[in-house]
Amino acid sequence: MTPTSTATDATVAAVFREEAGRLTAALVRALGDFDLAEEVVQDSLVAALETWPKQGIPDKPGAWLMTTARRRAIDILRRDRRYRDKLALLERSDMTSDPAEADDRLRLIFTCCHPALSQEAQVALTLRAVAGFTTAEIASAFLVAEATVAQRIVRAKRKIVDANIPYRVPAGTELADRLDGVLSVLYLMFNEGYLSRGAQAAMRRDLANDALWLTRLVARLMPDQPEVVGLQALMTLNLARSAARFDEAGEMVLLPDQDRSRWDSVAIADGMALLDRAGAMHAPGTYQLQAAIAALHSEARSWADTDWHQIVVLYDALLGHVDSPVVRLNRAVALSHFAGPEVALGEVNDLALVLSGYHLFHSTRAELLDQLGEPVLAREARRRALDLCQNPAERSLLERKLRS
Repeated sequence: MTPTSTATDATVAAVFREEAGRLTAALVRALGDFDLAEEVVQDSLVAALETWPKQGIPDKPGAWLMTTARRRAIDILRRDRRYRDKLALLERSDMTSDPAEADDRLRLIFTCCHPALSQEAQVALTLRAVAGFTTAEIASAFLVAEATVAQRIVRAKRKIVDANIPYRVPAGTELADRLDGVLSVLYLMFNEGYLSRGAQAAMRRDLANDALWLTRLVARLMPDQPEVVGLQALMTLNLARSAARFDEAGEMVLLPDQDRSRWDSVAIADGMALLDRAGAMHAPGTYQLQAAIAALHSEARSWADTDWHQIVVLYDALLGHVDSPVVRLNRAVALSHFAGPEVALGEVNDLALVLSGYHLFHSTRAELLDQLGEPVLAREARRRALDLCQNPAERSLLERKLRS
């Protein structure tokens, strides 16, 4: 049966978002050229949009895209004499084996996170190449202009070519030197999967699962690095609670209202064990502290049992590692449950200048203003949050609150 064009387009978009990183990684390995790899990936998407409505969606759409990308790459190389040396390599490569895929994606991450690039460029390029983020999505994640992100990506690609940076996973001290960038990328990948900033889906579970899978691979490479294990713990604990975050209609369920019996107790135990393992290395860091906060939420048998005082203490420790406006906003939320909404609102208002374009700043203000009996100001803040928000489930939640 051939699906409707609209349904097919939606399927192509979903499959492409899931497969783009795998395709790009395999093509960069085979071609050694970021721009050419991205061109081939885009051509494969166009081919799917043209073919699938007529012939039906293939049983293995990812494999179809990989085969199409390989054929398209060979066609391009045959027509351009500059790529003759790469043609023989590509014709001998099947680009399909799972072990190769794991190696490809790790190589691509570590290549993008080379210390010759600025950390901002490392993260932007990796999110684009490995996770398939659009420039707009990356800009939203960093609260910067799209043009800034586009320039970072272009310069990073040029630097990789000009400096002849090898496409490989490094070893020894070189491996450790790239760790911060790699973990930043995996963290942002997971966050986008766990609660998307885009309008296509509330949660991109495939992206969150990919981020956890890649983090596990890094943990195998570097088993004695506490922050790698801490990040794995953070992801595991958050995913353990994900089944309760949305109801059957896809509406968001906030933490106070979640059915905790739907949380995955086995995954929570796994996350706790990972956190204990990281803690035993006696080198606390950003991801371990966030995992410890997630652990306190996961351990609480009810909303009323949440240890907000300890969560505020952990946020204070986190600020010692990364003093960012978003961390301060999250701390203020925890503080509101411990010291009251008036104290928390004062701290939130201090962030108005730096977080004016961040929807969660405005939605947090709205909640606190409601608690303080300021419905008019709360409504104004909630409308601003809605203007800035793209995630469909978050938008629906804001709209419901505006109607109430």
